[in-house]
Amino acid sequence: MKNTIIHDYIKHLKTRYTTGIAREHSYRGDLQTLVESLNPGVLATNEPARIACGAPDFILTRNNIPVGYVEAKDIGVSLAKIDASEQLKRYKASLDNLILTDYCEFWFYRNGKKVGSLAIAEIRNGTLVSIPEAFQRFTQLIQDFCLHVGQTITSAQKLAEMMAGKAKMMQVVIESALKSDEKNDQNSTLHAQMKAFQKILIHDITPAEFADIYAQTLAYGMFAARLHDPS
Repeated sequence: MKNTIIHDYIKHLKTRYTTGIAREHSYRGDLQTLVESLNPGVLATNEPARIACGAPDFILTRNNIPVGYVEAKDIGVSLAKIDASEQLKRYKASLDNLILTDYCEFWFYRNGKKVGSLAIAEIRNGTLVSIPEAFQRFTQLIQDFCLHVGQTITSAQKLAEMMAGKAKMMQVVIESALKSDEKNDQNSTLHAQMKAFQKILIHDITPAEFADIYAQTLAYGMFAARLHDPS
């Protein structure tokens, strides 16, 4: 039954791929069906609302609780190049359960580290060819992925690593917002705060440096507030 689901998925991919006009978005419905069919109770939402680190192509939820994210690229795109991109670096730093795929090959990440990869199809002589011997292992990997439970903090080091990741994510977002303000000659509240910081504290601070300080202050300030919250 599971193998039939994967066979059908690749059959649909092949039909679209051989037209020569399909692009990255063309295969998303097929991927959504594959994930949901192999994982009853999991909802794969395409193009969900943007989150702080960006906009992954899919969010997978169970009972409205996120269990993982999927970033999908066009068939044949080098996943190694995407893995090294700034986009994936942000995702790996911020999302503890992530898949990167070109619809045929799947890379699995846990807590920012690649923990597995597998191809269920490949391009041969201009067409897609399935790899049936990989189907059982793929089913196991995707089901394990969807059973993921969020990180449990077990040590001070683990807490520090998690907070550093969140702070880095915020730093990237804040710096991007400041650069956008300067490019468009806008004086947002955030930009005004940086100008006040330059005037009163550090006159030559750059947007990148301010974003770093701002992000760390937010991350550790919120931690301190939660620590002292009686509820």
